[in-house]
Amino acid sequence: MNLRVERAELRLVEMPLRSPFETSFGVESRRRCLILHLMGTGWEGWGECVAGAFPGYSYETTATAWHVLVDFLLPAVLHRPLADLADFQARASSVRGHPMARAAIEMALWDARGRIEGTPLRNLLGGVRERVPVGVSVGIQATPQRLVEVVAAYVEQGYRRVKLKIKPGRDRDDVAAVRRVFPDLALQVDANSAYRLQDSAALEALDDYGLILIEQPLEEDDLIDHAKLQARLHTPLCLDESLRSARLARQALEIGACRVFNLKPARLGGLTEAVAVHDVGVAGRVPVWCGGMLETGIGRAANLALASLAGFTLPGDISASERYYERDLVRRPFELNADSTIDVPGGAGLGVEVDREELDRVTLRSEVITP
Repeated sequence: MNLRVERAELRLVEMPLRSPFETSFGVESRRRCLILHLMGTGWEGWGECVAGAFPGYSYETTATAWHVLVDFLLPAVLHRPLADLADFQARASSVRGHPMARAAIEMALWDARGRIEGTPLRNLLGGVRERVPVGVSVGIQATPQRLVEVVAAYVEQGYRRVKLKIKPGRDRDDVAAVRRVFPDLALQVDANSAYRLQDSAALEALDDYGLILIEQPLEEDDLIDHAKLQARLHTPLCLDESLRSARLARQALEIGACRVFNLKPARLGGLTEAVAVHDVGVAGRVPVWCGGMLETGIGRAANLALASLAGFTLPGDISASERYYERDLVRRPFELNADSTIDVPGGAGLGVEVDREELDRVTLRSEVITP
């Protein structure tokens, strides 16, 4: 690869969501994230840091990521030419944690490599599909009846798999209401660590509704209690926040803490580690799917490329752009196909063209970093 990064531009952007998105840790109506643009002589690469404004899902925020990128990670990239992606990982290894910040740089480097070589990211990662099955994630609604209405609208749009956000007191009744109206819908739930092992009765009650999986019910650092809970359930448990590396994914399988993996490259520090976790899942014969973090079209393109790998056998949370935003940051927003799939970009690198005018419009802050 041998890239010399001559200039990096970092932007804080804010984009209104089409509808508020509520999970067990709060409500989001406007999405903040960081957009990274790396440049050198004759090349460029784009990346996205999905850390939000509030440390709910993760300790990382746009503010912490900005600090870590500008003061530590980007100077390491700008210091001397990069031989390859492994070279970046080696330089970034001195910074403990902050996977979302480092994932933004890695994404931009993957994009740059693909653009230089004229190769789609899906091919660089080893993808095998030109379109991937997707679903939609539905936040907690005011009432179960309202939830049914929202789900019905997405089913009408063509989504064949729906994920419901749940929390204590908003679980069985919500799932039952949706299942009554949609007895054959592929349905799963996500708790975002809102439960404790002593709440297992509420989760065991969900066994009656034919769910694909129950995602991350317990604390992210609690593999042992997830194993105890999985032993009580017929429904497969899926880990999300707990899977911070291929090593932890292997340990989770060894103790029976889950039967499904949700992969988010941002949570893992980038696409390289995400592929490694995918490989652990394939070796363990565990279904894998790609989660979402309300990405713009830049991050969504990377997720689609990742989800084109053979081990991704369940629909991902990679919905069409219009599910989240009136106007995306890429020229050709992602659209849902009639068979509940989305096309994987076939252009070089990420395969998307950034809408510079829209990017300027939603930018709250920017900074140029040079050697």
